[in-house]
Amino acid sequence: MGSITKRFWGNEKIRYLFVGLYNTAFGYGFFAVIWFFLHHDLHYVWLLIISHFVSVINAYLGYRIYVFRVKGRWLKEFFRFNMVYLGAFGFNLIALPLLVERLNLHTLIAQAIIVSITVISSYILHRRFSFKKNGAQSKLS
Repeated sequence: MGSITKRFWGNEKIRYLFVGLYNTAFGYGFFAVIWFFLHHDLHYVWLLIISHFVSVINAYLGYRIYVFRVKGRWLKEFFRFNMVYLGAFGFNLIALPLLVERLNLHTLIAQAIIVSITVISSYILHRRFSFKKNGAQSKLS
């Protein structure tokens, strides 16, 4: 790997940015796809719940493997990771109906606004809580 590429991928914030962009696109895209096919049959809050669970598993794998490069206690780590996402999910469960019902925003536009708000806070919480490096965890080579 060239020195520029090595330096580029050696930066955790850059890796977080790229994996986060992918995760955001995946999560929003998955929500949009199931909304498109199921919004006549299921309320958007149920669609949000479904997309949350699928997106969290996808995001966990990306952050664990590519961004924070940790190994070790994956079950404990996955629990902490979910704690962070449950906070974001709770915010989403409150904000989405407010934006859709009160401000009359389209569901997909409201969800895009909410996703953009949670990106920075999730990085900080994942770095300091979900994937906190300690003696039991080490960088992958």
